[in-house]
Amino acid sequence: MKKTGAKESSARADLGVIKTFLPYLWPKGEKELKIRVVVALLFLVAAKVANVYVPVLYKYAVDALGGGKAAANGDIAALVTVPVSLIIGYGLIRVLSSAFGEIRDAIFAKVAQRAIRNAALGVFEHLHALSLRFHLDRQMGGLSRAIERGVKGIEFLLSFMLFNILPTLLEIVMVSVILWVLYDGWFALITLVTIVIYIAFTLIVTEWRMKYRREMNLRDDEANTKAIDSLINYETVKYFNNEAHESSRYDNALHGYEVAAVKSQESLSKLNIGQGAIIAVGLVLNMLLAANGVKNGNMTVGDFVLVNTYLLQLYMPLNFLGFVYRQIKQSLTDMERMFSLLDVGKEVEDNPKARELVCHEATVRFEDVHFAYNEDRQILKGVSFEVPAGKTVAVVGPSGAGKSTLTRLMFRFYDASSGRITIDGQDVRDVTQGSLRRSIGIVPQDTVLFNDTIAYNIAYGRPGAAQDEIDNVATLASIRDFIKGLPDGFKTMVGERGLKLSGGEKQRVSIARMLLKRPKIMIFDEATSALDTRTEKDIQQALRDVSRGHTTLIIAHRLSTVIDADEIIVLRDGKVAERGRHHDLLEQNGLYGEMWAQQQEIRQAEEILAHAGANDAAPKPK
Repeated sequence: MKKTGAKESSARADLGVIKTFLPYLWPKGEKELKIRVVVALLFLVAAKVANVYVPVLYKYAVDALGGGKAAANGDIAALVTVPVSLIIGYGLIRVLSSAFGEIRDAIFAKVAQRAIRNAALGVFEHLHALSLRFHLDRQMGGLSRAIERGVKGIEFLLSFMLFNILPTLLEIVMVSVILWVLYDGWFALITLVTIVIYIAFTLIVTEWRMKYRREMNLRDDEANTKAIDSLINYETVKYFNNEAHESSRYDNALHGYEVAAVKSQESLSKLNIGQGAIIAVGLVLNMLLAANGVKNGNMTVGDFVLVNTYLLQLYMPLNFLGFVYRQIKQSLTDMERMFSLLDVGKEVEDNPKARELVCHEATVRFEDVHFAYNEDRQILKGVSFEVPAGKTVAVVGPSGAGKSTLTRLMFRFYDASSGRITIDGQDVRDVTQGSLRRSIGIVPQDTVLFNDTIAYNIAYGRPGAAQDEIDNVATLASIRDFIKGLPDGFKTMVGERGLKLSGGEKQRVSIARMLLKRPKIMIFDEATSALDTRTEKDIQQALRDVSRGHTTLIIAHRLSTVIDADEIIVLRDGKVAERGRHHDLLEQNGLYGEMWAQQQEIRQAEEILAHAGANDAAPKPK
C-alpha cells in the first residue's frame, strides 16, 4: 500500500509539474507562438505519416525486383521502370520525413526557448522577491543548481517527450492499424504485444533504477555545494591550513557519486539486455508468421520485409525509451524542485492598495516598534524615536541590542511585529517596496562588490549612469584619485566579493555607489567598524561631507564616530535605554558613559602598543 501511495503521489506531482508548465507553451497574448505550436504539431503528424509510408514503398520495390507479372511476360522495360520509380519515391518520402521533422524543430524552437526563458526568469524574479529570512536559510550552491537543472529539465522534456515519446506512440497505433488492415490480425497483435511488453519492462526496470540516479543527484548536489562553499571561503581555508580537510570532504561526496554511478551503469546494462531479448522474440514471431505466409502464397517477399521493417523501425526510437523515461522522470523532478520555489510565500508583499512613497522632507519615525526573528527571541521591544529631516541620528548599544535590525525593517526585509515605521507620515507597509528602497541609501558594514569593474560597482547605484556622474561621486567619496592611479582605472576588476580592494577602498566604492543612487535618506550601518583608525577617520570625514543636509541614520559600535550626531539613541535589550547628545549622555554617567570609558581605555592601550612598536622599529643609536 505504501508503494502504491508513493507512486500515486509521484504521478500527481508529475501531473502538477506539467500543469504548471503548460501555460509557458501556450502563453497569453503571444499569437505568433501559438501559431508556431499548431504548425509544429501538423508537421509532426506529417513526418510520422511519411515515416510509416516508407516501408510500404520499400515493400513494393522488393516485390517488383522479385519479378511478378512483368518478369513473367518478359516485359524488361516494365521490370526496370517500376522499381526505379518506387526507389525514387522511397528516397523522396524518406527525405520528406526527415525534412518535416527538421521544419517542425525549427518552427518550435522559438516556442521552446521562450518557455525556458520565461520559466527561468519567473523563478529568478520570485527568488528576489522572497524575504531575507528565506535566503539566510538556503545554501546558494544548491539553489543555483536547482534552477540550472530545472531549466535543463524543461529543455529535455520538450525535446524528447513532445518529439520522441508522443510521435512514437502515434506511430505504434498507425503501424498496428496498417498491419491489421493489410494482413492477418496476428501481425498487429504480435507487434502491439511486443511493444507493450517492451515498454512495461522498460518502465518497471527504469523505475527500479531511479534510486541510483537519485543518489547520484544527491551526492552531486552535496559535492557542488561543498566545492562552492570552500572556494568562496578560500582565505579562511588558507588561514587554518585546511586544504587537506576540504579535499577530504569533497572527495567523500565524490566517492558517494562514484558508487551510485557504477551501480546505475550495471543496472543499465541489464535493462538493455532485456530490451534486446523482447524485441528479438517479437521479430522472430513476426518473421516466422510472414515466412509461412510467403510459403503458402498469401504474402510476398515484400510483405515479409515490410513486417520486419515496421518492428525494427519502431524499435529504434524505443531503444532509448529507458534513458528517455528516466530523464523525463528526472526532468520532472528537477522542474518540480524549481517550480516549488514559486510556491514559497513572500513574507513581505506590497499592500494591494500600496502607493508610491512621496518623500519630500524625509522625516523618519519609529513608533513603538516590536520585532522578533523567532517567536522565542524578541529583538525589539517597543522602540520609538525620530530622525528629523536633514538631521543625523545615531543608534548605539551592545552587540545583540537590535541596532542592525532597524535598517532591515526600514528596507522592509522584514515587517515589524507591531508598531510602525513612517517616512513623512507614511507607513512603510502602505507604500511600494520599490519606491521605499529608491528613497533609502545604505553603506553597510560588510561591503560586498560584484566580480566586475570598479565602474560597474559604482554604477550599480543607478544602472545606466553616465561616466561623468560616476567620476563625480567617486570624487565625493574621495576615491577618484586612487582609481585614476590604477593601470586600468575605472575598468579595474575588483575580484570575487571585491577581494582585490582593501577594506577602506571597498567602503569608498560603497559610498560612491550610494551617492549615485541619490537617496533622500542615508544609512551608515557600522560602516567603519572593520577599518583601522586612520582609514576610519578618512571614511568618517567622507561620510560627514556626503551626509550633510540629508536625513541620516548611523548604526555604530565605535562611539567616537557619532559624537557629532544631532541625537544618540542607546539601545539595550531591544529598548531605548538612553537618548541625547554626546556630552549630555556622558554627564548622565549611564550605559553610554560606561561604553565610552571602556572604548577609551581600549583606544589608549592600542595607542601605547602602537607607540611601543614604533620605538622598537626605530634605529638604535650607536
